[in-house]
Amino acid sequence: MDRKSFLASGHLPTLISAFLYFDVSFMVWVLFGPVTPFIADQMHLSATQKGLLTAIPLLGGSFFRPILGLLADRIGGRRAGLVGLVLTLIPLVLGWRYATALWQFYLIGFLLGVAGASFAVALPLAGRWYSSEHQGLAMGIAGAGNSGTLIATFFAPRLAQHFGWHIVFALALLPITLVLAVFFLFARNSPAKTSPKPWPQYAQLLAQADTWRLCFLYSITFGGFVGLASFLAVFFHDQYHLTKVQAGDYATVVILSGSFLRPVGGWIADKVGGYRFLLWLFVGVAICLLFISSLPHVAFVVLTLFLAMGMLGMGNGAVFQIAPQRFPADIELTTGIVGAAGGLGGFFLPSAIGALKDLSGSYGAGILCFALLVLAAAFLLLEFGVKWSFTWPQAALRRTMVFSYRKTRLKPTQDGTLPGELQPAEE
Repeated sequence: MDRKSFLASGHLPTLISAFLYFDVSFMVWVLFGPVTPFIADQMHLSATQKGLLTAIPLLGGSFFRPILGLLADRIGGRRAGLVGLVLTLIPLVLGWRYATALWQFYLIGFLLGVAGASFAVALPLAGRWYSSEHQGLAMGIAGAGNSGTLIATFFAPRLAQHFGWHIVFALALLPITLVLAVFFLFARNSPAKTSPKPWPQYAQLLAQADTWRLCFLYSITFGGFVGLASFLAVFFHDQYHLTKVQAGDYATVVILSGSFLRPVGGWIADKVGGYRFLLWLFVGVAICLLFISSLPHVAFVVLTLFLAMGMLGMGNGAVFQIAPQRFPADIELTTGIVGAAGGLGGFFLPSAIGALKDLSGSYGAGILCFALLVLAAAFLLLEFGVKWSFTWPQAALRRTMVFSYRKTRLKPTQDGTLPGELQPAEE
C-alpha cells in the first residue's frame, strides 16, 4: 500500500471533515476533565465525585452513540454528523449560562455525550470511501480526532484560570460552529450506498458473540484511553500537588502519544494484522500500568503513561482494523455499538479510580486493578483467536492475522461456524 493508491481510493475532503468533526467533538466530550479541579475546589468534591464528574460524559457518549449510528444508517453519515454538531451546542450553552449545582453538572456532562457519539458517524463516513486494504489507515486518520483531548487539556485550564471555568464552555462554541460550516461544505456520503438495515438485522448483529467480543476489546483500548485522558488532570493535581495548569500540561504530554499514534496503529494493523498487533499491545500496556500503580516520581509516571497511552491509541486503530473485516456490510452499526462499549469502559475507569482512592487512600489501587484487567484481556484475546480461526472467512483471517494458540476439540459445522454461533457476514 502506497500513498498514491491510498489518496486515489477515497475522498480526501470527507476524510478531513470527519477528522475535524471528531476532533472538536472529542475536545468538548472530555472538557470536564481539565476543568474538574476548578469545579472541585469551588464545590469541595471528594475523589469519588471528581471521578464521576469526569466519567459522566463518557456514559452519555455510550448512550448516544448507537442512536447516532442508527441515524447515520437511516439518513446518511453527512446529515447525521450535522445533527450531532448542532446538538453539541446545547450542553455548551447550558454549561456557560446555567451550571451551579452538582446535579446540573452531571446532567450537562451526560448531554456532552452527544459529542462523544460523533465516533459512530465520523469513522464509517470516512471508512466507506476506502477499500478494505486502506480502511485501517483511513479510519485511523479519522479516529486521530481524539487529539481534541489535547486542545481541552492544554487550553481549558489556562482559560479557566484567567476567565473562569464558565467561560470555557462559551469559548468551546466557536470551534464547534466553525467545523459545522466545514462539514456542511465538504463532507460527502460514499457513492457505495447501502439501504437502511431492517430492524431484525440489528437484533441479529447484537445476537452475535463476536459483536460483544469486539465491544470488550474496545472497552479496554478506547475506554482506557479516554477514561485516563479525562481523569489525568485530576490525578496529577491531587497525587503530585501540581497546579491546575501544570496538571493539564502533564496530561497533554501524556495524551499526545495516544492521539497521534492511533492512525499509526491502524497502519501497522493493516501490515501485520490487527489481532497479533493488539495482543502485544495489551501486554505492553499491562506492564506499564503495573509500574505506574506503585506511584513513583512524577517524571517516571509521565514517561510510562506516555508509552501506555500510545499503545492504547494504537490499540484503538487495531480494533477498528479488525471490526470491518468481521462485519464488512454493517460498518456504521458496528462502530456505533463497539464505540458505545468503549465509552462505557471509559465511564467505569475514572469512576473506579476515584472510588478506590476514597476507600484505600491511594490512586495506585485503581490503576493496579486496571493493569490486571488489561492482562486478563490479553488472555481472553488468545481464546477469541481459537474460535475466530474456525468461524471467520479466510479473507478476514488473512487481513487480521488471527491464529489459534492451541489445538481445540471444537469442530466446525459444514458452513464453517462453531455450534451455537452465527455465520459471519461475507464481503
